[in-house]
Amino acid sequence: MAISSDAKGKAVERAPPPPPPPVLVTTKATKIRNITTKATKIRNIRGKKGLAIIDFVLRLGAGSAALAAAYIAGNTEQILPFFTQFFQFHAQYNDLPTFTFFVAANAVAVGYIAFSLPFSIVCIVRPHAIGPRLLLVFLDTVMVALVMSAAGASTAIVYLAHNGNLNSNWLAICMQYTDFCQALSGALVASFVAEVFFMLLVVNSSFALKRK
Repeated sequence: MAISSDAKGKAVERAPPPPPPPVLVTTKATKIRNITTKATKIRNIRGKKGLAIIDFVLRLGAGSAALAAAYIAGNTEQILPFFTQFFQFHAQYNDLPTFTFFVAANAVAVGYIAFSLPFSIVCIVRPHAIGPRLLLVFLDTVMVALVMSAAGASTAIVYLAHNGNLNSNWLAICMQYTDFCQALSGALVASFVAEVFFMLLVVNSSFALKRK
């Protein structure tokens, strides 16, 4: 405390200087932390929304490929230009249960895609929604197994149709039914493309669920 004297010799006490303004370190740190948290949340929302948009596009691709596979195989038939009095050489997809299963499996995949698109849109609108994503990743995995089993079994039959098997007396019918075999081969390619899309859907949904 400073003491001074006036002209008459009386001691006069001076008021102490005002204290320095408090340093707002804590407040500034809190503001910076809040801004960082908000920025992180915004980035996560944008990232999840981006993954949801990718999910929607992949579903359109999977549905288109599965629809092409089911349509091509379901309309595949060939009648050879020669026939006898008792036989007509006619090949159609439902002559073999494997191809019937192939058409049915891809048709189910198309129906599932139509069912899942609204849920995919919900994930775009509400990126943090967990329930729809869990449902989709489960059903996508089921579709992977279904389409893969149908495409794999049909591939084995088409291989035998192209090359035959002497041990089982399976003739290579594609020497005669050229158009029939080519159409089925194209349907198989489309089905495997749909399978790849479904696998990417599972991976994409897994990343979206893992992202906080």
